[in-house]
Amino acid sequence: MEHALSPATLTELRRPRPYPAVSVLTPTHRRERGGGQDAVRLRNVVTEARKRLESDPAVTRERRADVVAQLDRALAEVDLTRAEDGLVIFAAPGEHQVWSLARPVPERVVLSDTFLTRNLVAAQSAERRFWVLSVAADRVTLWSGGPDRVVEDRSRGFPLHRGRENFDAERQGRVGDARAFRDEGTRRFLREADSALGAVLRERPRPLYVLGEQAALALLDEVGGAAAGAVRVRHGGLAHAGPEAVWQALRPVLEAAAEEEAASVVRELTSARGHRTFAAGLDELWRSAREGRVRLLAVEENHRAAVRDVGGHLVPAESGDLDVREDIVDEIVEQCLETGAEVRFVPDGTLGDADRIAGVLRY
Repeated sequence: MEHALSPATLTELRRPRPYPAVSVLTPTHRRERGGGQDAVRLRNVVTEARKRLESDPAVTRERRADVVAQLDRALAEVDLTRAEDGLVIFAAPGEHQVWSLARPVPERVVLSDTFLTRNLVAAQSAERRFWVLSVAADRVTLWSGGPDRVVEDRSRGFPLHRGRENFDAERQGRVGDARAFRDEGTRRFLREADSALGAVLRERPRPLYVLGEQAALALLDEVGGAAAGAVRVRHGGLAHAGPEAVWQALRPVLEAAAEEEAASVVRELTSARGHRTFAAGLDELWRSAREGRVRLLAVEENHRAAVRDVGGHLVPAESGDLDVREDIVDEIVEQCLETGAEVRFVPDGTLGDADRIAGVLRY
């Protein structure tokens, strides 16, 4: 199952496909909360997609057989023991993908000539993914971080090791000692790590945290520039550690950063009120987003709403109502990102009387 949405991947997902390009969305539950309901719900929504294909006169028999086969392959790839909060299946002639999202999605089936990507975009924005580099004199490990964990990333040759022929055995017992970072072999090794890190950041730019002893952090800065904008955390011994140890070392730093970010958002919104560039509520922000007027969008993390469009205005609706739009928050997030706005998700309750969604307008 896919998790990370890069700009190149999003561009590829959005390109037109031969009809029908099928998007199947269903909410899921993390392992400790899910029970057996997710498997039943998933089978039901895929069955609904098959029925839609059967009843659509615009779908030829050959195309129908191809897409149904792709749906079956996608279904076989789903691992609900690793489920998060939402699941998206894309299937079109000759291809399929399965995406696991750390953000709930509405249950729906869409047949079109493009895949439905708004929920992926909103989930990616909400997850605030980041990189973690654990540095030692004999090993450099790269981690991909999200809302509640880090996972080792093995792209671009990571983790990097210094082999026995390149690392003095006498120094093996003092790899955290500052003396281990004074020899030319260590400089070459960290220069190689800097180069690999630079390639990763060019392909998938994200915020970066670097963990290591002070001597390791200083030498990495000296030999290269890939980590120039990183947050440095002085904590050694993690280049050989597992994900839980890395997460626990980083967690206080992330929590402090999240608190400061939320406070910064509140300050910007307060300033916007004084300058008459403040907007709040789904209806006002939906219209402003479509006009490309939103510079900053703030959304409380668990804000969900179902609405209907009545005469160009959004009114509250119930799930299952005719013409209901169950993912309007994700629609607004995607539209704002498309027009160059900054989108920040903040803890529930942060926005006070702003109806859980607020923005700063360009004009």
